[in-house]
Amino acid sequence: MADDNVDLSQDIKELRDELARLNGHRFIRVYNSKFRMMWFQFLRGLAFGFGSVVGASIVVSIVGFVLNQMEVVPIIGDWAKQLAGEIMTETQRVETGQ
Repeated sequence: MADDNVDLSQDIKELRDELARLNGHRFIRVYNSKFRMMWFQFLRGLAFGFGSVVGASIVVSIVGFVLNQMEVVPIIGDWAKQLAGEIMTETQRVETGQ
């Protein structure tokens, strides 16, 4: 019986120590302040949005390049070539100031 009390006391002491260590963790400190939590979530949203835009741009560029190089699908290939040609003529027109 005395051993059970000593074991229980030791377990409670270890639990208190672990809880104190957890309360000092950065994650808990961020969520203790509403301002810090909102700032953290704002930065997280910015990073997610930027990453999504960059990732989508890369994927669309690769898909566009592959479709432009395909001769198997003439409709899409011709359309992509026509679109690229229009972009090039518009770019040259803007550069010359017309």
